[in-house]
Amino acid sequence: MANPLASTGMPGQAVGMDYVLLHGTTQSTAGWERLVAALASRGHQALVVDLPVDRPDLLAADYARIAADQVGGAVARPVVVAHSGAGLLLPAVADGLDAAHLVWLAAAVPDFGGGASFLEQIERAGSELVHEEWRRFGRESTEDPVVAAYFGFHDCDLETLRWALTTIRLFYPAAVYAERPSAPPARPSTYVLPRQDRTLRPAWMGTAARERLGVEPIEIDAGHFPHVSQPDALADILERESGGA
Repeated sequence: MANPLASTGMPGQAVGMDYVLLHGTTQSTAGWERLVAALASRGHQALVVDLPVDRPDLLAADYARIAADQVGGAVARPVVVAHSGAGLLLPAVADGLDAAHLVWLAAAVPDFGGGASFLEQIERAGSELVHEEWRRFGRESTEDPVVAAYFGFHDCDLETLRWALTTIRLFYPAAVYAERPSAPPARPSTYVLPRQDRTLRPAWMGTAARERLGVEPIEIDAGHFPHVSQPDALADILERESGGA
């Protein structure tokens, strides 16, 4: 079955890099539409993975198999981009797809060195990891459009905001949140850090990028969903970082 958000580039252009996109915990696959189009205009192919929202018992390895089944043989050594909570799945999915590059987009990074689960990190230092308002009201973001707009789309124009609100969907991988991480990925990584993020704290993201991934984060002037508010700027970053330019 063809991926509805896949593209093989513009007519007359050689196909460039392959990208696989993993949605986060508050958005459906539709949220990638603008980034898919931006990558296609640059001659790249992007495919999205639709992670099941009704299997909270699945572990990261299970999601990796689902991603491999959905992508099949349509990509070769892709760049795998994970948004937000999908960062906890990124190492396993990247291994399953033999990824050439990992991109952490405003994403949670597993505690590779300390071995703590994401839930344990929240319990120990939640105020350092996420904004206090998100801790109090964030669970309402998939139910209340005002909350979703405040936390996720405050940097969008009105037209984009209206569209973005139609992409909201809850994905809660409970077992992954309680799962202890394994070794850090033995593949190149890029961390894209939105300076206006109201969900994860930018300071925590920067520290996680440096200490857990060994990379200097690339900052973008956007909120928690740069692929929605700044798709062209993000596509430029992905192209440059993955060697597709």
